[in-house]
Amino acid sequence: MDATHLRMTKPGKPPSPAQVAAWIGRGAYKIWKRVARLIERNYPDIFYPEWLFGGQKHGWSLRYKKGKSFCTLIPEKNHFAILVVFGFEERAKVEKIRGELSVRTQEGYDRATTYHDGKWLVISADADDVVADVERLLAVKRRPKPKKTGDG
Repeated sequence: MDATHLRMTKPGKPPSPAQVAAWIGRGAYKIWKRVARLIERNYPDIFYPEWLFGGQKHGWSLRYKKGKSFCTLIPEKNHFAILVVFGFEERAKVEKIRGELSVRTQEGYDRATTYHDGKWLVISADADDVVADVERLLAVKRRPKPKKTGDG
């Protein structure tokens, strides 16, 4: 199946939450929402979602960015993927936490291609352990804000 059948490639308006849920499936959409809540909770008022259209080849993706890209959620037929790009210094930090990641994420990281702007890790988000891995990996890119413990 080519990318035009895997990705949401209809130009125009970004997909609605209902369209994303229908495309990736209910189970994957629950994980999608968990990842979005994780970013909102750990990085409040820092990263905002922005829909990007990559044309017929790449379709729609939801990027979280402030200055440089933080991560991108890519809706695909019956699942979704998460793209995280690690720069040189971030890769050294990933190596330090590597043992905390699932075997599948470790293998994906090892296979990920390194380009001039960093190592591009694409994680298929189809299981609950992926959310824990994503949380650890995003913390490498930026330390989460401390949780508020009271009113002050």
